[in-house]
Amino acid sequence: MGRASEAFYASDVPADGRKRNLLSLSFAEVAERLREPGQDLVLLPLGSTEKHGAHIPLGTDSYITMAAVVQAAEMADCLYAPLMPFGYSPHHMGRLHEGAGTITLQAETYRRVMHDVALSLIFHGFNRIIFVSHHGSNTKPIDEVLRYLRYRTGAFIAFYKTPTEREVQVLEGVLENPPEETPGWHSSELETSCVMAVHPALVSMERAVSDRPHAPRWMGPAFSKIDGTGTVKFQGSENIWVPMEHHEYSDTAVIGNPFRANPEKGEEIFRRMARHLADFVIEARAFPVEVTARDYPERAYMP
Repeated sequence: MGRASEAFYASDVPADGRKRNLLSLSFAEVAERLREPGQDLVLLPLGSTEKHGAHIPLGTDSYITMAAVVQAAEMADCLYAPLMPFGYSPHHMGRLHEGAGTITLQAETYRRVMHDVALSLIFHGFNRIIFVSHHGSNTKPIDEVLRYLRYRTGAFIAFYKTPTEREVQVLEGVLENPPEETPGWHSSELETSCVMAVHPALVSMERAVSDRPHAPRWMGPAFSKIDGTGTVKFQGSENIWVPMEHHEYSDTAVIGNPFRANPEKGEEIFRRMARHLADFVIEARAFPVEVTARDYPERAYMP
């Protein structure tokens, strides 16, 4: 995982010598790359800086996103943009003066960033834009801007959420946590293994705990909660969405059991995530796309 651990550096050059990080390329190299068949697709990683369990860093979602993107870009030979390290995380802000360290964007700011970055790249000739994020809540505000970008430009627009939370089929056979230990959830086996693989010095297992979520206590005993989704269970049904703060349903910011984590699992998780994303990139290159507008963002703001 040495390659993935260097994912944030602009000078990062893979063993094949073919630069793929836009930060590393000159404008001439970008223009040359766009003239190559199939190079009109770019990955846009969206991270997060937010409270996790006390044993792993605030940048967990960012590190995982970027490691998956770098490996996938090498597998599929496509360009990727630098990471945007702030996401939509208001529920992780915590209590006033708690010192959680979370940095969140408002939903509108977050959408504007997506909008401006995508239109900048479409302006230059990219026709296929895939946003990538490990942070589940980064998916909450996105439908409007994804549709706007598609309708406004004709470009192919997608958001790829790494296999995590309730969508861990890609990782079948890797994770050992049983369902009640929510292996793909916050600071549990999956995320802890991933950080162990790319930045082991940032993991402090002496601070780790195993924990489970609960419905906010102010809701009373009639309600329960099984993981970190925005819903609560009531009379056996999970159809009620409540705007909850993370600390209201997770006392330690851990949802699951991180003690089954190890770096070897992290390596395999990244390999599978990257392969899945790379295969999607390869399929997306074949989609019929006709870009009809390439206005520079200053002249094409989303209303």
